[in-house]
Parts: sequence; structure tokens; C-alpha cells
Amino acid sequence: MTVTVRDLRADARADLEGFARVRHAALPFLLVTPESLVHDLTRLHPDAHYRPLVAEADGEVIGTAQVHLTHESAEPGQGNINVYVHPGHTRRGAGTLLVRAAEEHLTAHGATRLFAWVVDRPGNRAFAERHGYGASRSAHFFRLDLANGALPPLQDPPPGVELRPGSDFAADPRPLFELDAETTADEPSDVDTEFTDYEAWLEETWRHPLFSPALTTVALVDGRPAAFTAARTDGATRYATVMTGTARAHRGRGLAKLAKNDSLHRARAAGYSEAFTGNDTGNGPMIAINKWFGYEICGTEVRYVRALG
Repeated sequence: MTVTVRDLRADARADLEGFARVRHAALPFLLVTPESLVHDLTRLHPDAHYRPLVAEADGEVIGTAQVHLTHESAEPGQGNINVYVHPGHTRRGAGTLLVRAAEEHLTAHGATRLFAWVVDRPGNRAFAERHGYGASRSAHFFRLDLANGALPPLQDPPPGVELRPGSDFAADPRPLFELDAETTADEPSDVDTEFTDYEAWLEETWRHPLFSPALTTVALVDGRPAAFTAARTDGATRYATVMTGTARAHRGRGLAKLAKNDSLHRARAAGYSEAFTGNDTGNGPMIAINKWFGYEICGTEVRYVRALG
């Protein structure tokens, strides 16, 4: 059975559904829908040179790759290759073909270092190492049973603190952009990122079809955003917090925990039954917060790196 690699077609529903199906089978802890794939393909910043790929066999999508440059980094040439093959179609060469096509694309656009997240299983890690990648940091995925688990009780905010949904900022999301930029800059990572392009943030984050302003919670101190938890949903049963953080001047006050608890309670009230999140394994404070909520580790990925030239 011949395997071929080609670009994902944004106007082909079978492609989009196949891509989402493979990603869910290989990595069920992340939210992906056909609509989110179209958005990423058509809205990501041109400097990312984003190119999603599919591996196909007998008309069926059996593997995927999300390929792009980290355009938010001050250091140029940082490329990303995230390859996932359906667990029922491994050892057929799809992964190697996807990696080869992805590397050629990124090299053509000036990449000097390539990063790949790899599910922490012996076969996957060996695959990355055979292709010249070396292990770096790691990250855990966490799952919380919202339908049957017991959330910590809601608490009244301390004096001077107010909790508001992200949707209250629909007319002017810039204060949330500034808070997101500050907290993301302090996240553990192999590549420093700087959110400086407000319009790009609006397209890629605020207007993303999975993003839920209504279930995002912002903690204000004296009327200004000081902490937040950003929520995404699949519109059905699955909810995820994709960023939780506190401005540097307000850390150590429990504001992130307060915001996340509020968002979780509202997500459960809205009918979501599963909650997901993820943390770098070196982010002890946030891991402790998630375990306090009752999240359990459901998977781990390892970051692999390859220097070019």
C-alpha cells in the first residue's frame, strides 16, 4: 500500500475530518476540530510559513504534520515539526515521509533549529532519535473528570479583586493581550517568545474558533487584569485551559487559582464533562495547582531538538 504526503486541503471536508481523527487517536488530550484546522491554515501569520501536511494511503488520512516557524521569537530560524501517525497505521513509512517534507519546507524558509513534540513512548522516542533529534524538556497532559469529580468550592474574591468573564472584554481585548504577553514570556520553553503583534494575537488567539471568551476568567485587581485562565472548548463535552497566568506584580496571592476555579465551575455548569490542561514538567507551581483541583496526568510528551547546518 503506497503512502503519499501532500498539503492539507482547507476546502476538503474529508481531509479536515481525517486530520482531526488522526490527531485525536494519537493525542486525545488536545482539542482539534475541522473548523480549528481551517482557521489555523488561513489565519496564522504569514511569517509562520505554516504548512499542515497529511500522509495518505488508499484515500485515507493516516498521518499528519503541523509545520511552522515560531514567528513570535526574537531569534529567527526556530522551526516546529509535530508529526502524529494513527496508532493503527504505524511502521508504514508515513512518519518518515512527513518528517522529510516538513524539514525541506522549514529549511527552505531559513530554519536553523527544529523542535518536535514526541509522545513519551519508546518507539516514538527511538523514531525521533533515528532522525537526528535529541531529547530536551518534557510536558505533562492532565485530565479532570468534570462530570463526576469534586471541584473545590467557589470562594469570594478578596477585597479589591473582581472576577469577570473574558467576554466582558469583547469591545477591547487589548488588556488581555498585554497580560497574555507578559505571562507567556515567563513560561518554561526552549524558545523565547514575545507577543508584540496585537492584530496577530487577535487572529490567532482571540478569534480562534475553539476559544471561549465566556468561559475564560479574568481576575482584576483595582479594576485592572492581573490574572486569567484562558478556555477552549470543542462545543460539545470537552473543555481545556490553554493558559493560566498572573502578572508579575501580583504573583503569590492565589489569583490564578481563583480564576481557574471560577472557570472550571462555569464550564461544568455549561455541560462540559472533561477538562484538559498541560504543563511543562519544570513548572512545579502550576502542576501543584492542577493537582489541587484533582487533575491527573494522562500523558507526557518530550521535546526533541535538531540543529541544522
